[in-house]
Amino acid sequence: MGPRSPPKRVSISHSFTSFFLGFLIPCINAAPLGPESDRVIKLPSQPATPSISQFSGYVTVNEEHGRALFYWFFEAQSEASKKPLLLWLNGGPGCSSIAYGAASELGPLRVGENGVDLHFNEFAWNQEANLLFVESPVGVGFSYTNTTSDLTKLDDAFVAEDVYMFLVEWLQRFPHFKTRDFFISGESYAGHYVPQLAELVYDRNNDTTRYPFINLQGFMVGNPVTDDNYDYTGIMDYAWSHSVISDEFYHKIKQACDFKELNWSTECNALVNQVFDTYSEIDIYNIYDPKCLINTTSSATANKIKFDGLNRVRILAEGYDPCYSPYSEMYFNRPDVQTSIHADSRGEKWVSCNSSKEN
Repeated sequence: MGPRSPPKRVSISHSFTSFFLGFLIPCINAAPLGPESDRVIKLPSQPATPSISQFSGYVTVNEEHGRALFYWFFEAQSEASKKPLLLWLNGGPGCSSIAYGAASELGPLRVGENGVDLHFNEFAWNQEANLLFVESPVGVGFSYTNTTSDLTKLDDAFVAEDVYMFLVEWLQRFPHFKTRDFFISGESYAGHYVPQLAELVYDRNNDTTRYPFINLQGFMVGNPVTDDNYDYTGIMDYAWSHSVISDEFYHKIKQACDFKELNWSTECNALVNQVFDTYSEIDIYNIYDPKCLINTTSSATANKIKFDGLNRVRILAEGYDPCYSPYSEMYFNRPDVQTSIHADSRGEKWVSCNSSKEN
């Protein structure tokens, strides 16, 4: 690996009440599509049983700029009309909810080895809920914008606004879910995305003269990015307690770093970078398993440790496979798969994580 650039710090808004300032819901004049136009009949290599009711496609969130978010939706396996709607968001920032949440973790279909086939996930969350996965923000996965300048504005408020507009338009397309109990969930950097979106929905539910009511009942986050003090203290403590770094090195970090500070010292930055350099030799997500040795051009490759290394922690129900990310890329870059899910890669390689979308 080449020299590592200084850690990139994410600026987070501290006021939920400011999220909607400066934003207006764009007026979308096109008639909403019916859900049947988005139905996925069958994916390539999908198991014949059990039957899975699924939909996927694009929802325009800003007509003027040509912004659209891609989604994949699975109805509950039984009594779908009685079960809640759950939105899942992955983090990164810049990681796909299709690659991870849907195809590697809690969706009913998981990509198999080398992206050749799909396997049914007997522990899928759509046993208990209707599952909605969204690739957000624009520039992640199949989601796109026709206005390049949008890609320079991907702060948390911008992302929350786009996902809110997605929900409004998606519920127009699937009106039978408008009154259903609704929950928001996610992991990693969704530790910011989820509560900020929940707050935006909550605030706008209090102004139904301007905004449609969304029946939000709650939210939850797993392994969330919260703030540097908790996150990086935990990373360093884990590395030390599992012998990834020595006692001497750990004490150097404790002396040089105050993770409560917004701007870390040069010495602290250098020491933290050395910790992640150490992880280049092993799999940061499971130090007891071998690394994935599959060559991939994705910025999410298991052979490349990113400084903000919390963004992709996965322990799959049947065991950990360090190559789940390349497998997803192999599968979702297949033309027959993209046709089946109504996706358009717009001439680019679909990647599970796009590090250029980190804000």
